[in-house]
Amino acid sequence: MTLAALLFLGPLLAAAGFLLGRRTARQGRTSDVGTPVEHATFETLHTASLAAPPLRAGLTGEAARKSARGLRSLLGTDALCLTDRDTILTWDGAGEQHHSAHVMERVRTLLDTGRDTAFALSCDDLDCPLRWAVAVPLTVDHRVLGTLVAYAPRESAVLARAAGEVGRWVSVQLELAELDRSRTRLIEAEIKALRAQISPHFIFNSLAAIASFVRTDPERARELLLEFADFTRYSFRRHGDFTTLADELHSIDQYLALVRARFGDRLSVTLQVAPEVLPVALPFLCLQPLVENAVKHGIEGAVTAGRITISALDAGNEAEVVIEDDGAGMDPDALRRILRGDGGPSGGIGLLNVDERLRQVYGDAYGLVIETGVGAGMKVTARIPKYRAGVHS
Repeated sequence: MTLAALLFLGPLLAAAGFLLGRRTARQGRTSDVGTPVEHATFETLHTASLAAPPLRAGLTGEAARKSARGLRSLLGTDALCLTDRDTILTWDGAGEQHHSAHVMERVRTLLDTGRDTAFALSCDDLDCPLRWAVAVPLTVDHRVLGTLVAYAPRESAVLARAAGEVGRWVSVQLELAELDRSRTRLIEAEIKALRAQISPHFIFNSLAAIASFVRTDPERARELLLEFADFTRYSFRRHGDFTTLADELHSIDQYLALVRARFGDRLSVTLQVAPEVLPVALPFLCLQPLVENAVKHGIEGAVTAGRITISALDAGNEAEVVIEDDGAGMDPDALRRILRGDGGPSGGIGLLNVDERLRQVYGDAYGLVIETGVGAGMKVTARIPKYRAGVHS
């Protein structure tokens, strides 16, 4: 069993045992389906599955309100509240009007130390069922973000233990939320880095090439200017982590139109695309850096004409994209250093960035396959699964 599975199941099974004791005592009977332990476990897992999704948004007021009912059901308590470091986020159950005003004072030490605390309650309302409470920390990366406070009619060592386990389970959900946010920030940073790689040098050369046709061929200048506008609009768009292979290839075609305007007969481009792979979704700006790498390191500076070949073919459950140039190539050891992140600023970020993003989205088996040698050009192969959960344009 994996560590993640243990982190998930441990608290829930502990809570299941607590639920079993509470509900067996209340009902004095067992379920008609399965043993009492099985029934309590299944019910606990179901309740936890309902409470988990809101928590994946982080410790916010809305997430707390949506998850509190499920967490209270999970513990079988008379009342439960969730706090951040400054205020109560939500209260579910009895006694709010009698006890909520004192919560933050009670958990102040816990927020500083991260240690569970239990305390007796005094209440002038004789009908109030709350006479004891246990508070546990909600932590992410050793930082206490808030607390979970469970209330009961009497002191209970079982509730104290169950609250601790459920608090740790909630903390795991909050850690996953933080990982989700970190992944989003990482993807955004990677895309910004790729956009930054669209260098002022390329923009200057493109505009200079367009300007050179203004008098001699105004119609072509107009077409190139539209290509430039569409290319930059696509590259700097602000929505979506994924795009379609059709849109990515269309952007590449616009990029190459601008490059061909500059190099003229020194560059020839061959495209071979199977129509059935055009709708395949893939990470945004995933192929264009590979083509730019072929132009920058394969064609620029060469004294002879160069060729770039791009193919996107159907390979069963995958689309296979190959970008090949006959330029200067690269020393394999230097390439390995770049893919390890040791290439330095001069090594560029395109190959490393794309390789890491493909592995992150699809798994390590889908990293780039690169064949190269000094003076032998470069061939880069990317395999894109046609269907993958969570990947859609």
